[in-house]
Amino acid sequence: MITETLTKTKWVADKAHTEISFSVKYLMITWVRGVFRDVDITAYTDGDDFLTSSIEVRINAGSIYTGDEKRDSHLKSPDFLDVENYRQIVFISSTIQKTRDENRFVLNGILSVRYVDAPVKLNVDYDGTVRDPWGVEKAGFRITGEIRRSAWGLTWNTVLESGGVLVGDEVKIDCGLQLVKPDSNIE
Repeated sequence: MITETLTKTKWVADKAHTEISFSVKYLMITWVRGVFRDVDITAYTDGDDFLTSSIEVRINAGSIYTGDEKRDSHLKSPDFLDVENYRQIVFISSTIQKTRDENRFVLNGILSVRYVDAPVKLNVDYDGTVRDPWGVEKAGFRITGEIRRSAWGLTWNTVLESGGVLVGDEVKIDCGLQLVKPDSNIE
C-alpha cells in the first residue's frame, strides 16, 4: 500500500497588507470603527489547500487604535481589554467548511480574550492566490462576522438618559488578510 504524504505549507501575514478591524455601536446611533495595528497570523495547509488550514492569530491587545486617544486608553483599561494583564487576543481555528459559493467558506474556532475562551464562526471570502512581481506567493482573504463582547466578560457600559446604553454588545468584524509563503521567492 502506498501512502501519499502531503507537505505542510506555512503561510504568514503580510503585515503591510493585513488589517484586523472591528466596529461597535456607540450612543445607539453610530458605529465606531477600530483596528489592531500589531497582528501575527500563521496558517499551515496541506499543500496549497486552504480547506485543510490550521490558523493561529495573535493580536497585541495594546495595539488597538480607534483614532481617539482617550477612547483607546479606556479600551486598554481594566474596563475592557486590560492590556497590562492580558497582552494578547488569540484565535485558533478548529474547522473550515466550504459553502455553496465557490470561494466562500465558514471558519470556526476559539477566540480567547482576557483568558476567556468562546467559540466564533466567521465568514471567509477567498480572493485568490498570486505571485507578486518579486516572486512571492500571496493569498488574499476577507473575513467578516459578528460576536458579542459579553461572551468574554466585556460588559462595561453606561445607561443613557434617553434609554439604551453607551456601547453596544455586538462587535462587527471585518478583516482584510494577505498571507504569504515566506520562502516562495526562493527558486
